[in-house]
Amino acid sequence: MLKTGSTSREKAARSNANANTSMGSAMETISKASLKVPLSNAGSKKRSDGASTSVQMKSKEVKLKNSKPTPELAEIGSEETDLSTSEGYDSSWISWFCGLRGNELLCEIDEDYIQDDFNLCGLQGLVPYYDYALDVILDNDSLSGDIDGEEHSQVESAAEQLYGLIHARYIVTSRGLNAMHEKYKKADFGCCPRVFCGGQPCLPVGTSDIPHNGSVKIYCPKCEDVYFPRCKYQSNMDGAYIGTTFPHLYLMTYPSSKPPAEVQHYVPKVFGFKLHKGTL
Repeated sequence: MLKTGSTSREKAARSNANANTSMGSAMETISKASLKVPLSNAGSKKRSDGASTSVQMKSKEVKLKNSKPTPELAEIGSEETDLSTSEGYDSSWISWFCGLRGNELLCEIDEDYIQDDFNLCGLQGLVPYYDYALDVILDNDSLSGDIDGEEHSQVESAAEQLYGLIHARYIVTSRGLNAMHEKYKKADFGCCPRVFCGGQPCLPVGTSDIPHNGSVKIYCPKCEDVYFPRCKYQSNMDGAYIGTTFPHLYLMTYPSSKPPAEVQHYVPKVFGFKLHKGTL
């Protein structure tokens, strides 16, 4: 009886111990699972936060790439490009001078023509600072060191005058007439202001071949009359830079450019009745 009792007690103790161990292991697994859940959630939160920040950074980069510059920055950039292109280090003085506003009536003269002394005969006595002005036109800086600041403006005006007088001689040559013909086809000289001429392209003309004796005018080959240029800058040009011969010699050289004579004339009327010429 004693043996059987001891064995039953031992079995009961063992079963209790096994139950305690099983309960302990179950509690450990539960605690580990509870610890793993927040850790995994924290990691996922960190990853999601990192992913969101990366997405935000990428979206900001895309916005910066696609965004347009502000008007102030755009204007600054355009001004820089304009300055870089307008400096014109490679352009000659002739192209710079002909590109000025108001000088659309002038064409670019070949330097070979200017370098020929025969074409400049008689101009030395008409233009002050002749040698310096000729060096300015041909971009020759050999004598530029002898000019002080006060004489620089006078030399520039002398160069403009000398170029204008050479231009009047150049445009009556074959090369000059061809250069002016290209400008006439593009209506660079302006159009006739007369209504019945229908916007006929005009030609520049001077009323005198003597310098400082009248400004330049435009000649309409359709109505055969002269008018003041519409551009005030062109009105300040000396008529001797074109001369009195050019438009008529041009129409003789290019007869196809001469338009047909105009047929419409304005007739003054009063209440529909024509007026007698004696009453006007």
